[in-house]
Amino acid sequence: MSVQNESQELQKGASPFNPTQPVPVELFVGRSLEIDRIMHRGAGQVATGKPVAIFVQGEYGIGKSSVAKFTQYYAERDYSLWPIYASLAECSDLTSMAEAILKAALRTHAFDKALSGIIKEFLADYVENISLFGQITIKTDALKRDAPNLASAADLIDFLRSLYERLKLTGCKGIFLVLDEINGIADNPKFAHFLKGFIDTNAVSKKPVPLLLMLCGVEERRRKMIRNHEPVERIFDIISINTLSPEEMADFFTRAFDSVNMTVDPKAMDYLTLYSAGFPKIMHLLGDEAFWLDKDGKLDEEDTLRAVVLAADEVGRRFVNEQVFNSLKSKDYHSILAKVAKEMGPGSTSFIKSDVMSSLTESEKKKFNNFLQRMKKLKVLRSGERKGEYIFNMRMVQVYIWFQAGKTEHP
Repeated sequence: MSVQNESQELQKGASPFNPTQPVPVELFVGRSLEIDRIMHRGAGQVATGKPVAIFVQGEYGIGKSSVAKFTQYYAERDYSLWPIYASLAECSDLTSMAEAILKAALRTHAFDKALSGIIKEFLADYVENISLFGQITIKTDALKRDAPNLASAADLIDFLRSLYERLKLTGCKGIFLVLDEINGIADNPKFAHFLKGFIDTNAVSKKPVPLLLMLCGVEERRRKMIRNHEPVERIFDIISINTLSPEEMADFFTRAFDSVNMTVDPKAMDYLTLYSAGFPKIMHLLGDEAFWLDKDGKLDEEDTLRAVVLAADEVGRRFVNEQVFNSLKSKDYHSILAKVAKEMGPGSTSFIKSDVMSSLTESEKKKFNNFLQRMKKLKVLRSGERKGEYIFNMRMVQVYIWFQAGKTEHP
């Protein structure tokens, strides 16, 4: 890299894109119907004293966590609900879940310092130190010691009730608890039974905790919980999050690049929205690559196509199962993948075998059946209802294939 180019990159400042974090509130776009439902039927009802349970479902990378963070922000501002955001990514049992909720309660930052102080006083047994900047050092041993005591539905309700009784003295009207990244714990049958007991225990108590409980996960995890305990099917209001429209994606990219004084020409915007396929995670990843590649503050077609090439493998590494990713990297499959992608387009989730076959070489035709069987074995594909139809179980794999096709087309 030349000294001049390195200097230009150093002067760019912070990228407005972050593929590993929920979308900042100021860059959040779309989802108006889903947000309205959560705010009015969820937060609004809880503020009147009625407990509500919501399951936000959608494919990986679709923006479920961003929806949760966005609605917590406005529920706190507009309805005085205290937000607790707990990731259960590393949880597989109820004790580790309770520990994650305790940590999340300690680390919650609210607009009102009085509320934050109440939390720290209430949970003082678990606070080692608070820095000048408000960073909390947690007593891990004490947390692990007491977490099992909150692993039952009744005990966790009592904990939240005690917390709420303290918070409401300063005007708090309820608690908004998000349990995100539930893939691991959702397979545990005890989790489904816990959820049903947790919601029922609160509902029938003399003084129900005004609680908005939100779970975020893929549809299959909700169905897994139902298989583990059938009554779970009836306890949640289901909010489905779908891919963003081209207009919503363009709005996001415009806002993001405007925030760093960059412009995007129409052709570049077409490529950004085409390859993002409506997935916020992909939008951030592709936008970030384009941000660092651009040298003049004007994102053009060449910048964007180079970003597509760089983002292709990154999509696979970040969002595709390692075993699947390694299989898709096979040289024998590359040309087949490109033709599958061309047949499908970025928004489709299925293809017809005969349509793809017609574009394959004789050599590729001999390998196509092996490719299909391998993908079915890895649960990437399943057979559809129509003859010769194959449907992607994993949308991120389909997006990865689309990116790889773009990489081949624009080397």
